[in-house]
Amino acid sequence: MKRSIKRQMILVFAGLVCFALLAILILNEIFMERYYIVYKEKDLQEVHQLLSKVDSAAELKEVLNNDAWSILERSNIAILVCDEAGSVMFRETNGTGGELLAKQLVANLLDRNQGGKEILYQGSDYQISKSVDLRNSSEYVEMWGFLNNGFSFIMRTPLESIRTSVALTSRFLISVGCGIILISAVLIWYFSRRITEPILELASLSRRMAGLDFEAKYTGGGSDEIAVLGESFNTMSKELERTISDLKNANYELQKDIEQKEQIETMRTEFLGNVSHELKTPLALIQGYAEGLKEGISDDPESREFYCDVIMDEAAKMNKMVKNLLTLNQLEFGKNEVQFERFDVAELIQGVLESMKILTEQKEARLTFLHDGPVYVWADEFLVEQVVRNYISNALNHVDGDRIIEVKIQQAEHVRVSVFNTGQPIPEEDIEHIWDKFYKVDKARTREYGGNGIGLSIVKATMDSLKQEYGVKNYDNGVEFWFTLDVK
Repeated sequence: MKRSIKRQMILVFAGLVCFALLAILILNEIFMERYYIVYKEKDLQEVHQLLSKVDSAAELKEVLNNDAWSILERSNIAILVCDEAGSVMFRETNGTGGELLAKQLVANLLDRNQGGKEILYQGSDYQISKSVDLRNSSEYVEMWGFLNNGFSFIMRTPLESIRTSVALTSRFLISVGCGIILISAVLIWYFSRRITEPILELASLSRRMAGLDFEAKYTGGGSDEIAVLGESFNTMSKELERTISDLKNANYELQKDIEQKEQIETMRTEFLGNVSHELKTPLALIQGYAEGLKEGISDDPESREFYCDVIMDEAAKMNKMVKNLLTLNQLEFGKNEVQFERFDVAELIQGVLESMKILTEQKEARLTFLHDGPVYVWADEFLVEQVVRNYISNALNHVDGDRIIEVKIQQAEHVRVSVFNTGQPIPEEDIEHIWDKFYKVDKARTREYGGNGIGLSIVKATMDSLKQEYGVKNYDNGVEFWFTLDVK
């Protein structure tokens, strides 16, 4: 990263350390000597105050040897005190020649060599100045004047030591500063890494969240502000996952509603078209035969009776189709309430077979019912009876060959009821469509027995409402339709 926070932090803090060290060096070179001079001035003035309090030579020596001695020793001050007659009363030269101090005091008193001095402070009874020793070109801070008792004095402290100290301090700071800069750079790199790594983890986490990867979690831990931000990221990830899940569910439900509405609209259009088609033929027959009766095309009683039979037969077919359509509509749109109860399905099938016995004899079919005593199931007895009637009616209408119809009940985890009839198998391309409304495999034969293609649609809708399985299976010599029911 060109503008990495880690790099910026290292540069900024390393720059601050270098700036601080450079500033200390500059201040040391420029102001240390002045600060040292001010400090020496205070020491000189403090000695002067102590000496100004004495009245005799004995007291002077006592003060110099006791109270003022520590100041003189600490600040390397050379001192010379003379009485009013010019005789030396006290002298502490610290390696400086006593005669030199005496000559310097006399020169000061006579106002000589003042032009080569830099006056630092001018008081009423003393003067502080920076002077140069012409013998060795050494500089001193010098104080001379008079005490309250009339004694004259001169004190001097060299400046060479402070300049040596400044030079040594500068070299020391440079040496130590390099080490400080190196150590600071390492520490800054370490702590900046501690800061930037969690930030990079959060950046990676945000990219994964942008890609809807909500398994990404902040794992940096800690108790600082970045850790709080990481926990907020984790909370946001959970909330986003939940929200998107809710949105997906809502979108799925909306999509289902849209598809269902489209399906209903398609079914309505197909329904109207199929009903119109199915009603057109019987209505045309009824209209034609009714007009024939009205116009008296045939006056003999047998013809009139035939015409009336055709009209009644077509009207009965229309009535049956309308009833089937109403039943199918109730099943498909959930308007038919399902009443679950426990009943004997074997007894129900036996009753349906008895009611259809005459039709079975007319079809010259051999019907067998295979079961082992009572078989109790949980379902809607009325709906199950409709399914059984549709299967058996369908078998009677299509039975052929050996003309055998076999109804069988098999019991395991579920009860399986099957109706088999000999005859032509259903073409494979038609099997997936036989449950559709108004679909007819053999339209000519369906018209022959008055079928309208709704019976198996009622079976499908009924079994779907009961949440049960159903189906058809082809055999070489016939077809088997089946459905299941719950035992428990």
